[in-house]
Amino acid sequence: MSDGRDTSGWAAGFTVFAAIMMLMVGVFQALQGLIGIFENEFYVQTRNYLFQFDATTWGWIHLVLGLLVAFAGWGLLSGRTWARVVGITLAVLSATANFLFIPYYPIWSTVIIAVDIFVIWALTAHGREYRELKDAEDEYRMHR
Repeated sequence: MSDGRDTSGWAAGFTVFAAIMMLMVGVFQALQGLIGIFENEFYVQTRNYLFQFDATTWGWIHLVLGLLVAFAGWGLLSGRTWARVVGITLAVLSATANFLFIPYYPIWSTVIIAVDIFVIWALTAHGREYRELKDAEDEYRMHR
């Protein structure tokens, strides 16, 4: 509470929700990646697509990105300062990867892009307030 403002419960709630969404999206993206790695014919490739990679390549991209997003979500729930910047960066990368993946799995990619946009908004608009709330909670526990 460094600038005299009171931390909003809504702001903290949005940030916690964003962190949980990051955990879920990370796990879902990792599963999507595992499917691409182990079941190569699951995703149907479209013709004449500029970013046409093998399904196994997309699988590895989604697996690594999903694990990183889930790890950043865990860090955000833990109140880590680095997790906010990393979370925003990974949400941008996740949205970009899913935009490029739209021809392979359009509805799911669109849902993930929407969640990533919400995560970016929540972390940029309310991430600092959540950190202040965590600091106040830690201070309260120390003095109890």
